[in-house]
Amino acid sequence: MCRLAAYLGAPIYLEELIAKPRHSLMHQSLRAEEAKVATNGDGFGVGWYGEREEPGVYRDATPAWADDNLLALSQTLRSGLFFAHVRAATAGASSRQNCHPFRHGRYLFMHNGQIGGYGLLRRTLESALPDSLYAARKGATDSELLFLLAMARVEAGMPLDEAMLTVLDETAALMREREIDAPLRFAAVLADGEQLMAFRMSTDRKPPTLYLRRCCSGTIIASEPLGDELDNPAGHDEDCRWQLLPAGATVVINRVGARIGHHSLVAETAETTAG
Repeated sequence: MCRLAAYLGAPIYLEELIAKPRHSLMHQSLRAEEAKVATNGDGFGVGWYGEREEPGVYRDATPAWADDNLLALSQTLRSGLFFAHVRAATAGASSRQNCHPFRHGRYLFMHNGQIGGYGLLRRTLESALPDSLYAARKGATDSELLFLLAMARVEAGMPLDEAMLTVLDETAALMREREIDAPLRFAAVLADGEQLMAFRMSTDRKPPTLYLRRCCSGTIIASEPLGDELDNPAGHDEDCRWQLLPAGATVVINRVGARIGHHSLVAETAETTAG
């Protein structure tokens, strides 16, 4: 399973998210604590929004801890909206094209999880892509395919969060139709430059972990708590604790705050977590 972190708020340096915290994403690339595998060395990627509408992206198939350029970049790159991801491959080889985050126009996407029985579904799912988005597909991961399927619905006029949830519902229904027992697990973040949307859900009630934290400068979404190095505002310690999002959570985060909703891929009776 992969590890991810996203930030929206006042501009910070990237190192505040991926390098400086006690349990930073670069630390998690070697020693994750809440994942099935401790090492996430199948590549990394960062994304950010600057003065242009389309975000910047830097990705590579090398482990995050082995790329000196990433650390140097993190010390000089400043933004109010960051994505960061370290990969443990489940679908698709270790290559730059398969590293997250994925970009399409002004949108960014990254994912931790998998489509169960992906090899049995891939042809059907890819056939649902319009020609322009099929041509935009650069890698072989289930993550990029889910993202582009959502982009097809956005281009048809559907709101971003509704587009993503529709794709998940349709994929889960196809899995049931094909009698695939392996789960669809989905902890992911989407961005359009102004807001973040986060999702934590699965078809087996064992969604990958996803945490939310409001710090003095903004809001963080992460697979695992990064630590408390981004200072709490005085008198608001309770509000600034890391909060494990519940199974089925959908979160919309803007510069005012966060709104948490719920969407079930199955009838949920109890929550169990899985990294």
